[in-house]
Amino acid sequence: MSQKAFVYTELQISAPFDQVPWQAINDTIKKQPGFLNKTWLSGVGNNSAGGIYAFDTVENAQAFVTGYFPSEARNFGVAQTTRVFDAVATQEASIDMNSVHYGATPKAKPGAYVYTEVQLHVLPFDNGPWRDFNPVLKQQPGLLSKTWLSGLHTGTPGGFYAFDTIENATRFALVYFPGEAKVLNAAFYTRVFDATVTEAASLDMASPFYA
Repeated sequence: MSQKAFVYTELQISAPFDQVPWQAINDTIKKQPGFLNKTWLSGVGNNSAGGIYAFDTVENAQAFVTGYFPSEARNFGVAQTTRVFDAVATQEASIDMNSVHYGATPKAKPGAYVYTEVQLHVLPFDNGPWRDFNPVLKQQPGLLSKTWLSGLHTGTPGGFYAFDTIENATRFALVYFPGEAKVLNAAFYTRVFDATVTEAASLDMASPFYA
């Protein structure tokens, strides 16, 4: 079943991933209506915990972020971040970037992930500059794939990237991406995550990065 929505989550905690009760959380998330897969995230430098999820419908994704996920944050006693993205609007752009969410075979196991979001309103998504950016992105050292993101209702453009190493992911977030945002004259949001520590938890959730 193809996804119609992506969800990004992050909990405001600082806990080494081996202390996160991911097995119990996975069992609960698997029961959520419309859930397809999840890639777990563990923040580099701050040990935040989160994920990028695929859902079969926008409605089920919305129910997840308004119903289930706030209860998970309450259980940890922490604040949280959630975003819902239109997965249909970004299909063509993502396929061009070897996105595993749209069926591409992973080039290698990821060593790191990067999440980005730019404070712009780009609707419809296809009117945005992804055709100009994709050729440049493909040249970034260590980039394995990108899934483009388009904020539900907001039209905020962003992406979920897989890199071969934390070093290349960090360089991208600190050096390349601020320049891209400057070209767009927009504020931006970036996060870097260690993919190696979350592999087992992500495999248990059918993450497409390990197909």
